[in-house]
Amino acid sequence: MPPTSNARRWEIDAVRGLMLVLMTVTHLPTRLTQPLGQPFGFVSAAEGFVLLSAYMAGLVYGRQAWRKSVAHMRQSFLRRAVKIYACQAATLLFLFTVIAFIGLKVDQPAVKGLMNFYLAQPLQALVGGLLLVYEPPLLDILPLYVLFMLASPWIMTFALRRGWAPVMAVSIGLWFLAQFGFSEWFYSHFIQAIPLSVPFSETGSFNMWAWQFLWMMGLWMGASRNDPEAPAFEFPRWALWTAGVVALIGFVWRHVIGQTPFPPAWGLNPLFDKWLLGPLRLIDLFALTILAIRFGPALAARLPRMRWLETLGAASLAVFCAHLVVVLLVLGLLGDAPRPWLHDIALLATCFATLYVVARITLWVDKPPDDGAPSQPATTQAGAGGAPCTVPATAGPLRQAVAPALSAPR
Repeated sequence: MPPTSNARRWEIDAVRGLMLVLMTVTHLPTRLTQPLGQPFGFVSAAEGFVLLSAYMAGLVYGRQAWRKSVAHMRQSFLRRAVKIYACQAATLLFLFTVIAFIGLKVDQPAVKGLMNFYLAQPLQALVGGLLLVYEPPLLDILPLYVLFMLASPWIMTFALRRGWAPVMAVSIGLWFLAQFGFSEWFYSHFIQAIPLSVPFSETGSFNMWAWQFLWMMGLWMGASRNDPEAPAFEFPRWALWTAGVVALIGFVWRHVIGQTPFPPAWGLNPLFDKWLLGPLRLIDLFALTILAIRFGPALAARLPRMRWLETLGAASLAVFCAHLVVVLLVLGLLGDAPRPWLHDIALLATCFATLYVVARITLWVDKPPDDGAPSQPATTQAGAGGAPCTVPATAGPLRQAVAPALSAPR
């Protein structure tokens, strides 16, 4: 059932907060980087964070399409995309100014390695970075969010008209092509249309055409919760047992063998590739997702609420950007050389205290809008088979047009 109030989904915020903690530990150069990398199997925090972010986008903005209008949904997506772009541009400029100055002044190899292209061609890098073409390491996920947020309202509008099956079919097809070099082929043609000379290797580690599948899946899952007739996510017993076995194998395999599942000479590691979302990696992710959907609510009801995680997750964009600033400063000032345990503990404590303060300030300054306010009086239209379909009276022509499609059984 769709949400009926503006209360935040605290359990979603807590999980997003956990993902932010894991990403910070992974990116911050300490002795915990390797042990806590991919702790649940051959799945990183990035996959969970993207999937959850897409789910919340589909849930929140889809609710706006239901209760207000598709035009309002589009405007909300655009505002969010602009905000994310501003964060990316600010972080990029911070890297090119403050961190570049520190790295050159201290002669820090860890920082120079992050921006080799910028140091070689600063103007091309600056323009390419602002155009979301050049994406230095650590700064290559927010550009994906911007592009996905810009595309999402049009995709959701299409899905309201025709259903999600065509959308997911195209998304799966693009993911499949990405496994066989579609991204390189597309970029070789795209770069010819703009006056830039950014090599493909400098366009970020995350393969957009592969990761869009994860975003589309989360978007569909979230948007479907706003349909009053949407059934709950339920899985047959065999699917739960299969997911449990796959998740257990992935967990044990990861912690016994390490983060590289196969010997390099075998040539099988691309099946678990993070940047391309390799097929075996997706299977592991699907298994964990099924288990989380089935057992997560019961687990959340029994565990004590970790409100500091909820706070981090509720201010996820600001916390993510702050964690990048902290990581870049640490790399610039301290490098990535091993340090004593006491230093690492102090560094982690300082980092998370900073992120928590940033989250509290952000939530105090940027209070979320009341997306769950009572809707306008509704009118009732007959859906497929005579089933009633409730549509807010303020709905525009497109909302009226898609009402029968939304009430039709799928």
